[in-house]
Amino acid sequence: MSRNPLLETHELPPFEAIRPEHVVPAIDELLAENRQAIEALVERAEREPPSWQSLAAPLESLNDRLSRAWSPVSHLNGTMNNPELREAYQACLGKLSDYSTWLGQHEGLFRVWQALKEGAAWEALDAAQRRTVDNTLRDFRLAGVDLPAEKKRRYGEIKARLSELSNTFSNQLLDATQAWHLELADESRLAGLPESALATLRANAEAKGETGYRITLDFPSFFPVVTYADDRELRREVYTAFVTRASDQGPHADQYDNAPLMEEILALRHELARLLGFATYADYSLETKMAESPAEVQRFLEDLATRAVPQARQEFAELEAFAAQQLGMNHLEPWDIGYVSEKLREARHAINEEQLRPYFPAPRVVDGLFQVVERLFGITFREDEQAPRYHPDVRFFRILENGEAIAGFYLDLYAREGKRGGAWMDECRVRRHEGDALQLPVAYLTCNFTRPVGSRPALLTHDEVVTLFHEFGHGLHHMLTRQTIADISGINGVAWDAVELPSQFMENYCWEREGLDLIAGHVDSGEPLPGELLEKLQAARNFQSAMGMVRQLEFSLFDLRLHHELEAPSASELQALLDAVRDAVSVVPRASFNRFQNGFGHIFAGGYAAGYYSYKWAEVLSADAWSAFEEAGIFDPETGGRFRSEILEQGGARDAAELFQAFRGRAPSVEPLLRHSGITAG
Repeated sequence: MSRNPLLETHELPPFEAIRPEHVVPAIDELLAENRQAIEALVERAEREPPSWQSLAAPLESLNDRLSRAWSPVSHLNGTMNNPELREAYQACLGKLSDYSTWLGQHEGLFRVWQALKEGAAWEALDAAQRRTVDNTLRDFRLAGVDLPAEKKRRYGEIKARLSELSNTFSNQLLDATQAWHLELADESRLAGLPESALATLRANAEAKGETGYRITLDFPSFFPVVTYADDRELRREVYTAFVTRASDQGPHADQYDNAPLMEEILALRHELARLLGFATYADYSLETKMAESPAEVQRFLEDLATRAVPQARQEFAELEAFAAQQLGMNHLEPWDIGYVSEKLREARHAINEEQLRPYFPAPRVVDGLFQVVERLFGITFREDEQAPRYHPDVRFFRILENGEAIAGFYLDLYAREGKRGGAWMDECRVRRHEGDALQLPVAYLTCNFTRPVGSRPALLTHDEVVTLFHEFGHGLHHMLTRQTIADISGINGVAWDAVELPSQFMENYCWEREGLDLIAGHVDSGEPLPGELLEKLQAARNFQSAMGMVRQLEFSLFDLRLHHELEAPSASELQALLDAVRDAVSVVPRASFNRFQNGFGHIFAGGYAAGYYSYKWAEVLSADAWSAFEEAGIFDPETGGRFRSEILEQGGARDAAELFQAFRGRAPSVEPLLRHSGITAG
């Protein structure tokens, strides 16, 4: 019988060899081996005082081997989802959760770590090692190591069930997204859509062996319809299908309803927090973040709301007036907002995304991204076409410094069936020492952009370009780390409300002439973005910026209050809280059937529970960091070098606030964020 590829040592995952039937046996074997090895390690440590080499190093090796097996499985589940893989993935979640709980509550192992901190070996540890020990002891307590046996057991049950529920939430959202489509025989109802969008809808139909046009709820299909379609009834139909996904409303009402999952998730989170001695799940969540308390976060969000809501109301009033005067629409519905906003943007700034698309062919954008990073940080990129890959669209690159490889990444840009929506960066390999060898960091960079049609390259919207730079910022944080301890390497050990700093920072290069000269080139002529278009793009940058900010504040306040004020809310109570938050900060009309929360994967299937505010919190940091480049020059090598050495290379080795202070020379200020966002009120 052939060896299981998930149990073999590879520089990169052997995607072509991995099958769903490999997953459960590999995870079972690794978990059993890890448990046995950990028991032996504890037994040995109780006979002789532990050191870094006798405790932390072998534990890290065990964890890394498990991570290297699970990482490609988890990634394939998100990017190449199918029933067999989904079943295998789901079957392992409980096993991994049980193992994590066992590890976090292992009193013998906890005592050994404590002995390392309290013993003579502590003096020999460097700052990064000490940070790792302190984080580990904190995480033991957050895993309930101090709890009595019955409460430990309950903790394990809750963690396992939460893992299962989050995965089911994600699956049902994916299934609901893919369950709906609308086929149109001709263009008659698609007036207003640009040719690029029509080509996408035709390609959707062709992929299913159909003629005509196929609208789906994948973002590259959904977004152009609600933004450009003149047919108001079509916009309503597509909007309704999108905002009712996985709910009790809409065309698939109750079929994939996530409401029962949300109720159980929230009740279990509250129980978990109380079990560990926290008043609420928000208090528990903030234990590993920069923010000190839910009250501090709420003050931060409400302060931004005080500044932004008056301007957002003014922006919406202008939208209503434009709709009435120019479009004869006296009452705006939710499915009109994107459409009318685009018309107003065009009228006010004489620019739209479609004018810009020809200047952002995907190959040029990727090459320009590399040039930006090369100028900033002195590194180069080389594609490795021999690297194993999991889909023909996927590319693999190595990052070089002085000719030597220091990292690598997979680039997966386009939407397809079986791929989770959105954009994200994830860890394939982490930078760490394995004996005398150095394991280089490898990242997954995943987006859902409009696919190439025919022989022409994909033409990206400017928003998609910004998204690519955002995710690559996360990737740089992971790949340019200088840390060699896995727990603080790259994004590991970084406070969640600071982890968006590098990603939001990188977005700025998509708005500046010096950056755009590298990124943009016309698909046919290669000519740079004309000055007139650049001026319009920059002038439109803060178009409806206050409306955009209050939308993010709505999500953030809803998430925070949900995890701080409610213990075990019903779906109706959850809706009532969202309505109350919207009453306070939202300025746009809303539909009674809108079930946004049922698709809020960030907090129900991702890592942002009681942490969605992190986007705005980190935006304060990134805007202030960017102001340093505005002062020195956006490609200033000295400032770029300091950003790399003080932020990107540090990973989780020091507190985020300390790192920011080291880079900026002072505490962060909110003023650059307000200035960059064009928020003048308050």
